[in-house]
Amino acid sequence: MNTFGALFRITSFGESHGEGIGVVIDGCPAGLFLDLEFIQNELDRRKPGQNRISSQRKESDSFQILSGHFEGKTTGTPLTFWVKNEDARSKDYSDMANKFRPSHADYTYHEKYGNRDYRGGGRSSARETITRVIGGAVAKLFLKQVSDIEINAFTFSVENISLSAFPSEIYFPDEYTQILNCPDAEIAKQMYDCIEKTRKAGDSVGGIIGCVAKNVPAGLGEPVFGKLHAALGAAMLSINAVKGFEIGSGFEGTKSTGSQQNDIFYLENGKIRTKTNYSGGVQGGISNGENIEFRVAFKPTATIMREQPTVNVEGEETILFPKGRHDPCVVPRAVPIVEAMCALVLADFWLLNKVGRI
Repeated sequence: MNTFGALFRITSFGESHGEGIGVVIDGCPAGLFLDLEFIQNELDRRKPGQNRISSQRKESDSFQILSGHFEGKTTGTPLTFWVKNEDARSKDYSDMANKFRPSHADYTYHEKYGNRDYRGGGRSSARETITRVIGGAVAKLFLKQVSDIEINAFTFSVENISLSAFPSEIYFPDEYTQILNCPDAEIAKQMYDCIEKTRKAGDSVGGIIGCVAKNVPAGLGEPVFGKLHAALGAAMLSINAVKGFEIGSGFEGTKSTGSQQNDIFYLENGKIRTKTNYSGGVQGGISNGENIEFRVAFKPTATIMREQPTVNVEGEETILFPKGRHDPCVVPRAVPIVEAMCALVLADFWLLNKVGRI
């Protein structure tokens, strides 16, 4: 299951410590202008080694287009992108060759396949998300050409440090807001200090990413089993380290009554709107024209720089002495990944909607 999407599809390939990472984008219509600088900028937002609180692996993450692109535009044939791995240090993982890292995919991959690529986790590495960001960048360019859809994600919380609500505007005016991808300067500094303290202790923390998709037209969604929020949930839960997804009022909404939760309709310049947005922009599995708002929960990074008891492939209890370069908190670097997966879903559903009626 390395392919995502129905009409606008991506197929991901490659490993963290292999030759590189690649993605094939199929179903992207011909004639789309590819802004290569924009695609590289999206990759730059995700790449490691940019500050003290991210993995110190140094990668340029520069891409090559191998097919599907001619004279600046898509040809309608499969688009293939390739990113070479430049700074893999496989020797750092020698102690993990026959030991299972707690809460990592090591054990489950071994049980499923009978073997595993222990170098950086192979396919279970977050380096695979390069493919999603490239696919999402192309999807964003597509959505920009055919609609006014705008997607912005941000760091909502780190550990117990949190924004109080979704911000009305999402922008990052200073160093800490840019590093954390959090629009509140004071909260961003607190998040930075928390992650830095945790990093020095050889530990990790988790957090929540919020995402807003604006100008999404009403009518996107394929009931009964292709509901828009279900597709968004599946997309987000496919991202490494994600443990939860909620849209609109989410779990908090269970504490309210129907009269408190119902989004009341009204007319604004002849257009149907809702006075509130507890539904998160989706009703009955179909977009209602309001902002799509959701949150994604990320667990603390599994590989930490502390000795931990574990079990090896022979079934013996042992001690793990981890090495390598890992994010003490994956949340800030995952912001463009969340945006990318949202863009892939919306691009797919925009195309699907074209066959919904005559």
